[in-house]
Amino acid sequence: MTDLHVDALVIGSGQGGGPLAGALARAGRGTVLIERSHIGGTCINEGCTPSKTMIASARVGYLAKRAADFGIRCGDVSVDMSSVVARKRAIVSDFRNSSERALADAGVEVLFGDARFSGDRRVAVHASDGTTRTLIAQTIIINTGARPSRPPLPGLEQVPSLDSTSIMELDDVPQHLLVLGGGYVGVEFAQMFRRFGSRVTIVSNGAQLLGHEDEDVAAAVASILRQDGIDILLEATATAAAPTPNGISLTVDAPSGERRIAATHLLVATGRVPNTDTLAANAAGIALDEHGYVKVDDRLATTAEGVFAIGDVKGGPAFTHISYDDFRILRANLLEGGSATIAGRLVPYTVFIDPQLGGIGLTEREARAQGRSIAIATMPMSRVARALETAEPRGLMKAIVDRESHTILGCAVLGVEGGEIMGMLQLAMMGGLTYTVLRDAVFAHPTLAESLNNLFAKLTPV
Repeated sequence: MTDLHVDALVIGSGQGGGPLAGALARAGRGTVLIERSHIGGTCINEGCTPSKTMIASARVGYLAKRAADFGIRCGDVSVDMSSVVARKRAIVSDFRNSSERALADAGVEVLFGDARFSGDRRVAVHASDGTTRTLIAQTIIINTGARPSRPPLPGLEQVPSLDSTSIMELDDVPQHLLVLGGGYVGVEFAQMFRRFGSRVTIVSNGAQLLGHEDEDVAAAVASILRQDGIDILLEATATAAAPTPNGISLTVDAPSGERRIAATHLLVATGRVPNTDTLAANAAGIALDEHGYVKVDDRLATTAEGVFAIGDVKGGPAFTHISYDDFRILRANLLEGGSATIAGRLVPYTVFIDPQLGGIGLTEREARAQGRSIAIATMPMSRVARALETAEPRGLMKAIVDRESHTILGCAVLGVEGGEIMGMLQLAMMGGLTYTVLRDAVFAHPTLAESLNNLFAKLTPV
C-alpha cells in the first residue's frame, strides 16, 4: 500500500487524544487517529467509568446493610455480581459510543491497529487483518497511556491473578480477596469488594497506605478501612506466590516475621507502566526516561520535531483531568497560536473510597520540605453538622496555609463528598483568596460547605 500523508496523526484515543483529534479535524487539518483496541482509552473502558460505576453499586449495598442506623428496616441484602457487571458494561458502552460519535462527527479517520514509528514523523500501522500501512504526518501526538504493571514476584506467573481491569469482570464475589499494593487503586478495590461481601486483606510494603499522603491522613484512611473489616499489613514485602487447591498463597515478610496468607483471589495493584514498549520511539528520535515514559518539555513537546505526548504515557500525575488539560494546552498552542504550558499546574485528585479523599496542592510534608512557613488547619468530620445528620462522620479535613500571605497551599479532605469540598478549596487557591475569606464567608446551613468556617476558625491569627 502507498504511504498516506496527513496533517495530524494521534496515536491513542484517550481522554486527551480523542478530543485533540476532533479539534484538529474541525480546524480543517486532515487527521487520523490510531487505536489498538477500543475508543475512549483507559478512563472510559478500564478506569474511571467502570470502577466508579461499580463503587456506586457497592455503596448502595453498604447503605442497605446500614439501613437500621437510619431507623429503616430492610430484609436480607445480597449482591448479584452479574447484574453489577452488566450495569457497568452498559454505562461503559454508552460512554464509548458517545466518544466514537464525536470523532465521526468531527471527520476524524480512525484506524485500528498497532502503531510503530519507522522514521522521522513516519508511523507504521499493523492492522488486525495482517495489513500494514505507513502514515507520514506533520504533527504527531502520542496518547498511548499506561497499563497495570507486574512485579518481579517469584511464582506470580504460576498463580491466577487479577489486575484493575480483569477484576471488574468477575461473575462472583471472591470469598477472600488479597490485594497486593496499598495505593489508590488497591484501596478503592479493597473497600469495594469488602462491601460486596468479600473478606479482604491488603498487603503493602510501605510504612503507610497511600504513600503520597501525609501520615495523619493515611492513618485515617487505614482506620476507616479497618472499621469496614479490611485487614491491612504494612511494611510487608511479598516474597513468593504459589497456587493452592482453593486459590493462591502469598508468602510475606512482615515486621512480625514471615507468614503465609491464603486467599481465593489475588489482585495485583502495584502500579502501572507506560505503553511505549512497542512504539519503537527511538526510530523517530523520541527519548524515553528510565521507566519508559516519553520525555516532554513544559509545552508537551518530545525530543523529536513535531511530535508531542499527552496523558499517562508522559509520566507525572495519572489522572484523566490532567490528560484532558494536556489536550487543551496543545489545542491552544497548535491551533490558536498560544503558548500554554504545564508549569505550575494545580493537580486536584479524588480517591473514591467512601468517604472520599480529595486532595490538591502541597501536603504538609512537602511544604515543610520546601522550607515554607506554614500553619495547619485540621478538623475531624465528626464536627461537621451535615456529616452527623447523614450518619457519615468519619474522616478529617486538613489545609496547609502560608503564614505570610495567608493563602491556601494545599488540602486533603477525607470525608463525605471530600472531592467536592476539595474543589471549593481549589477555587479559593485559583483565585488567590486568603483563608480568612472562607473562614468568614456565609455558606448555607446545613451544608458541607459551611465546614470551611470551622476548619479555618482556629487559625486566627496565624
